[in-house]
Amino acid sequence: MDIGMGLGNYESMRCSSDLRQRVVDCVRSGGSKTEAARRFQVGEASVYCWLRPGGMAYKRPGPRRTHKLDWNALRRHVEAHPDRTQAERAQHF
Repeated sequence: MDIGMGLGNYESMRCSSDLRQRVVDCVRSGGSKTEAARRFQVGEASVYCWLRPGGMAYKRPGPRRTHKLDWNALRRHVEAHPDRTQAERAQHF
């Protein structure tokens, strides 16, 4: 079992724009999506995504979190309000 394929290595698995274009060209010139996916060793879902309008320009969204947790503020909050539940703390922060 290869444990090197964790989420940390996912960045290196992204396809270059050149490869994306070759896959799209292959399908548009008459090849099937399944055949192109197999030939270029990419997922079929990626092929479908790239063929959609604007699919070649798609960029993965960044992290959803807009800020990091201020641990010192959390510590002060816990000390000031020891009776609060975890859900109440999560709502506060």
